[in-house]
Amino acid sequence: MHATAEAAPRERAAAFVAFERLLTVLTDWPAAALVLVETGILLAGVIWRYVLDAPLTWSDELASILFLWLAMLGAVIALRRGEHMRLTTLVNLMPPRARAWVETLVTCTVALFCAALLAPSYEHFQDQWVVTTPALEWHDGVRVAAIGVGALLMLLICLVRLAERAGWRDALACVALLALLGFGLASIKPALVQLGNVNLLIFFVGLVGVMVALALPIGFAFGLATLAYLALTTGTPLTIVVSRMDEGMSHLILLSVPLFVFLGALIAATGLARAMVDFLAALIGHLRGGLQYVLLGAMYLVSGISGSKAADMAAVAPALFPEMEKRGAKGGDLVALLSASGAMSETIPPSLVLITIGAVTGVSISALFTGGLMPAVVGMIALAVVVWWQTRHEDMSGVRRASRREKWRAFWIALPALALPIVIRTVVVEGVATATEVSTVGVAYTIVVGLLVYRQFDWKRALPMLVETASLSGAILLIIGCATAMAWALTQSGFSNTLVEWMKAVPGGQVGFMVVSLLAFVVLGSVLEGIPAIVLFGPLLFPAARALGVHEVHYAMVVIFAMGLGLFAPPFGVGFYVACAIGKVPPDQAIWRVWPHLGALFVALLVIAALEWFSTGFL
Repeated sequence: MHATAEAAPRERAAAFVAFERLLTVLTDWPAAALVLVETGILLAGVIWRYVLDAPLTWSDELASILFLWLAMLGAVIALRRGEHMRLTTLVNLMPPRARAWVETLVTCTVALFCAALLAPSYEHFQDQWVVTTPALEWHDGVRVAAIGVGALLMLLICLVRLAERAGWRDALACVALLALLGFGLASIKPALVQLGNVNLLIFFVGLVGVMVALALPIGFAFGLATLAYLALTTGTPLTIVVSRMDEGMSHLILLSVPLFVFLGALIAATGLARAMVDFLAALIGHLRGGLQYVLLGAMYLVSGISGSKAADMAAVAPALFPEMEKRGAKGGDLVALLSASGAMSETIPPSLVLITIGAVTGVSISALFTGGLMPAVVGMIALAVVVWWQTRHEDMSGVRRASRREKWRAFWIALPALALPIVIRTVVVEGVATATEVSTVGVAYTIVVGLLVYRQFDWKRALPMLVETASLSGAILLIIGCATAMAWALTQSGFSNTLVEWMKAVPGGQVGFMVVSLLAFVVLGSVLEGIPAIVLFGPLLFPAARALGVHEVHYAMVVIFAMGLGLFAPPFGVGFYVACAIGKVPPDQAIWRVWPHLGALFVALLVIAALEWFSTGFL
């Protein structure tokens, strides 16, 4: 009997391992293949249209069909790997027992959202099955089935996680709590209906705030709040939530999200990022604070390639931090500068936030790519002033200045890497490729240069890079999809018109509007991160900016810079903790050292907001 009792846990653990392996086969490999296939389809579209003058009529259509599957499989992978974006600051302050209980509650809540999506997803699938695509003549249900399949897989993951990690008492208590909350809200539905737009505060401020504070992933918080709002305060069928999610996640322009994430991983793996850093170090590394200036310059250059802040920091920090520490720099100071440089470079094309803001507001992405360069220069100068002040007494007696020959050698080695941002920008501006397709040109260029020039690519890293690309992209795109549904609910309630009228009435006209906007987006960037805030409030506030005569590109730069500042501002800014993780420095060592840099960036933000030329001077 004793042997039987010991065998049961082992069999249970073996079952969990088997499920994990099965899920890996069902999600990781297909998602990795989809990243490659999407890259190939879009690159083929560019070649056939621009080189062979024989456009492929079906390429965008097939890319769109596969894109939604990539997004949902990526969301499943992100849930399995615990990589969905969430705010863990408050939960981490809890004692271990309370934290474990909250994690169980979060898992149950995610399961509730996924279960609630199943029926509307099937209805949406039936509605779209009768629609056929014009070129391939496929049923559109083939595409939208991805949402239901993704929801089902995520529900299975949650159930297995509960069985694997949570005690049955905790799981039962959490289910009972959610059931009690749902029953209580349903019982007062007539009263809620009478409250009108007060429900917006209850569901989209109160409920979302509680869920985000408890570390529920942001996308799931948006989606569940929207489902609850529509179910309890309106007669709108819940299919509309899936329909809006489909719309938000299916913008073909957003296909550039996974492709630019993949490009960011490639430039680190193929040696392009290291070549740029080495060149800048040879050029100015001998100056006081020289390597800090190199870090700023490298972040500017790399941001113009990868579009992903996490990828930027991961590419630059390992190449510079060891030598900077040898010169006496402290880990907290290095992470503070790395974090601030991430905020500084948010507007540098091809930033994912730039692409998102263009997709949801209709602003020209080409104009945003041009307008984003100078605001980042203003931010970089502001940070350089802080670096100069902090390093003005640095001892440089043991630092050797690179010879002219060494500088030229570093330049020629870095030249293919330095050319990549120019290639990307030229391809977009000259009309060779769209903002979606340009990432594939960058991927092809990076692979060719990496294999033929730098010869550093480790093929063993290919699959992990592709899976990580799918995971990060799925996390981002699920937020966009759920935020689109939430934004639709806000719009239908009439709140958008009220917000626009209120913003127009802010004292001071354009100046007052800009001040309120930049302060609001600093807060939103800290709490919601950039992309969710843009998807929610971009369609609402950009019309108000246009009505007041504010140039839309100028407004976009102010909004993005402000959100970047919030994203990297502790204690809530997630970007700050990403920088700490990359620099391998505890947050408490950097949290007080980052404020001079953020203060300089706030001054830069005021300058950018006050002088439109920095955003529109080269349009």
